[in-house]
Amino acid sequence: VQLVESGGGSVQAGGSLSLTCAASKFTWNSYCLGWLRQAPGKEREGVASIDSDGSTNYADSVIGRFTISKDNANNTLYLQMNDLKVEDTGVYYCAAAAAAGLDYPLDFAGYNWWGQGTQVTV
Repeated sequence: VQLVESGGGSVQAGGSLSLTCAASKFTWNSYCLGWLRQAPGKEREGVASIDSDGSTNYADSVIGRFTISKDNANNTLYLQMNDLKVEDTGVYYCAAAAAAGLDYPLDFAGYNWWGQGTQVTV
């Protein structure tokens, strides 16, 4: 499984960024997918997840600002981030689990494959 993120960068507070994750060697419409981030000196935390049935979960801190979506036909995962805040700064990772219906879809421990990460700086 190969996951490749793109779309990170620097933006002023209140701005928007869109992240993309392209997957190969993986039929991912059957598994839980997620975006997780890690800020300097902090543990990796779940930001958003989307399951095989399209159900989504979001960290409380991003509800109403971030939207996760996926394109199963093209094996692509997206994260639209609006009204970005300084505390959103970090490395954002695309991740895939080897199962659907995770009990804790925002827990990084549930994910098996990771992209290399993309930096988001607000």
